[in-house]
Amino acid sequence: MSDNKTKKDARDRNQVAANEKYEVDYIAKELNVSPEQVIKAIQKVGNDRHKIIMELKGK
Repeated sequence: MSDNKTKKDARDRNQVAANEKYEVDYIAKELNVSPEQVIKAIQKVGNDRHKIIMELKGK
C-alpha cells in the first residue's frame, strides 16, 4: 500500500507545546539550557519555535 500524498500531518513543527514535556526537553537539549528556561521563554514570546530559539540565544 502506497502513501496517500493528499493526507497531511496536522502537527505544526513551527510551534512548541509547553505542556508536552518531550518538546520542551528537545529544545532544552538542543540549546543546552534547562527545561525551565524553555518554559519561561514560551511564556514570554509565545510558542513560535523561532522566537523561542532567538530568546534563549539572547538575540
